[in-house]
Amino acid sequence: MSAQGYFIEDLSVGQSEEFSKTVTEADLVLYAGVTGDTNPVHLDEEFAAQTMFKTRIAHGMLSAGFISAVLGAKMPGPGAIYVSQELKFKAPVKIGDTVTARCTVAEINTARRRVTLKTECLVKDKVVVDGEAVMMVANRP
Repeated sequence: MSAQGYFIEDLSVGQSEEFSKTVTEADLVLYAGVTGDTNPVHLDEEFAAQTMFKTRIAHGMLSAGFISAVLGAKMPGPGAIYVSQELKFKAPVKIGDTVTARCTVAEINTARRRVTLKTECLVKDKVVVDGEAVMMVANRP
């Protein structure tokens, strides 16, 4: 991995990157431990069985973290700064689901050094998280 990701001049509308991960039991437990979000819908199968989901579901922000992985490590990547993120949680993610985070450049404002990206997480072809991010991206020196 490079110490510097894309410069704003390297990006174009429609360009995209992805990151995929299969959600595990350990991911839910570790996420709960790191964040303090111990909602039993994520950790207690007996409790979760009584909910509309009928089983435990992953934390929504765990999937959002996969978006952060794309933006921070792939595109725009190292050196870019998160300015904002809008999210809509559309469907649950369960243990064993493979989540693919996809970020696509939607708009580039070179004067302000801002890039707007469509952000989404999918399980198979179903959108589970939908949103938009704004990143501050450096100019080429």
